[in-house]
Amino acid sequence: MSRSASPESVERAWDGPWYRVRMEAFEASFLPSSDEELDSVCNVDVFVDLKDGSRWSATVFTVSEVERLMETWAGSDEALGGRYFWVSDGLIVRDPGIDNMTHVIAGLIETDEFSRIFQRLDGE
Repeated sequence: MSRSASPESVERAWDGPWYRVRMEAFEASFLPSSDEELDSVCNVDVFVDLKDGSRWSATVFTVSEVERLMETWAGSDEALGGRYFWVSDGLIVRDPGIDNMTHVIAGLIETDEFSRIFQRLDGE
């Protein structure tokens, strides 16, 4: 994994279809499309392993991606013609990109909001 020059040591690397970001407090495993630029990712599944051994998941969307999906569904039967958007383990962020999403995850962990948003996979 390669190291970055950020204040906290960060390792980033591809591992098959997964793009993994390892920080001191967690490891995030993102599953972007194979042809997608990492700075442009706007809709992605992520699994997060915390230092305590717990495993969590969410789907991260940008605001513009939610809007795009709702526009796509307009005039169809999906989501009442695009009149609503809902996902049980969804996190909506303002800006695209794996780095931005990683910073949001780190912030949620630091502020103890993480467990209210992400879905725990390994029980309590």
